[in-house]
Amino acid sequence: MDRSEGFGERLLGALLDRAHEMPPHLIAPKIAEEVARIGGRDVSVLLQDYAQELLVPLPGRGLVVGAPEAIADSPAGTAFLRATIVEVPHADGVRMYLPLLDGSDEVGVMALSVASVDDDDRRLLGRLAGLVADMLVTKHAYTDRFFQARRREPMSVAAEMQWSLLPPLTMSVPQVAVSGAVEPAYRIAGDSFDYALNHDTLHAAVFDAMGHGLNAATMAAVAVGAYRHARRAGTGLAQTFTFMDQAIAEQFGPDHFITAQIMELNTTTGRLRWVNAGHPAPLLIRNHKVTGPLEGPITLPVGLDSEPPTISEEQLQPGDRVLCYTYGVIEERDTAGELFGEQRLIRCANTIERTRADEGIRAGALRLAHTLKRERGGRTSDDATVFLIEWRGAATDHLPTLE
Repeated sequence: MDRSEGFGERLLGALLDRAHEMPPHLIAPKIAEEVARIGGRDVSVLLQDYAQELLVPLPGRGLVVGAPEAIADSPAGTAFLRATIVEVPHADGVRMYLPLLDGSDEVGVMALSVASVDDDDRRLLGRLAGLVADMLVTKHAYTDRFFQARRREPMSVAAEMQWSLLPPLTMSVPQVAVSGAVEPAYRIAGDSFDYALNHDTLHAAVFDAMGHGLNAATMAAVAVGAYRHARRAGTGLAQTFTFMDQAIAEQFGPDHFITAQIMELNTTTGRLRWVNAGHPAPLLIRNHKVTGPLEGPITLPVGLDSEPPTISEEQLQPGDRVLCYTYGVIEERDTAGELFGEQRLIRCANTIERTRADEGIRAGALRLAHTLKRERGGRTSDDATVFLIEWRGAATDHLPTLE
């Protein structure tokens, strides 16, 4: 009998039946209990830290709590970045690392050891990891335990606000994928991004509020709220900009503003339309190389009571990526005092693209953010955000095949 069906269905069903009313602190022992029923041991649940550099263990009864594992250089990190099962043979069996996927967003990794593994085990454990990821995301809203586990240093109030605003950092479907990264993770204030996939239209925006600290975070919060309100009301790009412009001007007065990219991508045709509100021009990446900035008219920043904006357009090709970033990326100075600049950003992006192999957009955004930080000598004196959009060109009515 295929254990992923008969026995597996009963195991997963029992876990699902109990998950609805399970308090967050009992998730860990329940996971360990279910893994033991299929012959697994030494279970660890690893969550990505806010700086997206480490996978840190979730404490809990029944779980093994070891040292954090580097995302860039560890079996757990490989499972996380490539969203695939990684198996490491040991003298007494196999150590397995299973990505915890909430849709296409990587929550973390579940690690466990088994005496041996076959295709039935892989299928069953993969499904168990998917259910565990869903439980973690669902219970995340009920407790502070998961927030606390992911923190490696104190977080500012402004950063607390921004992280509560951000959508899942990665979204991937056959037609389109997006991924973003923010720095400094524990002190981010005025930078933010948002997106939504509504049928065959990807809506996306990147924000950079003037100033620092709580004032910038508050402006960014109002901008994101106004953007979502206008987007969900079905307004077009120009009207969305105008609504945001009025909201910021009315709330903060004429001396405050936010630069922004507001974009719409038709996931069927690849037609990209955007409004650039005083923001750095996005970069087009084609055939694994930056071809240059997407030039177009620049509207005054949001909040300065601007005239209706001019909308720019570009036809993408399947596989194209669009890289949006905030001023903090290119205006930082390295340890020698030199301005980082757009050309160094382009060189870094090209290096990442040449070596990306079979890794997905999550790995691309993370490696770019980490490379930029190293190139700046670890300095991040201002908010620095990168946001990638990849158009894949698949049919919008594509459904995954169930095997």
